[in-house]
Amino acid sequence: MILRQILRLSSLFGSAVSVHVRRNIGLSAIVFNKTKELDPVQKLFLDKIREYNTKSKQAGGPVDAGPEFQKDINESLARLQRAYGEGDLTKFPEFKFE
Repeated sequence: MILRQILRLSSLFGSAVSVHVRRNIGLSAIVFNKTKELDPVQKLFLDKIREYNTKSKQAGGPVDAGPEFQKDINESLARLQRAYGEGDLTKFPEFKFE
């Protein structure tokens, strides 16, 4: 009888310890990932994206796009307007459901 109670308590204690250890390992993995420095390739990639973002905001559009690019865009928009009708093709359409 006493042996059975001891075994039951030890299994309850073991499961509680197991849950506690799993939670601590999970939390320490999250903390480790947040404090870990990015790998050099990832850091370079993010730096280039941020640099392009600032350049595009300054330029007000695509970076390093010459007059040929703007000419191609205008031709494409004119072709699409002929094919699909009037309207501003640079804006997202507004849908009205009744």
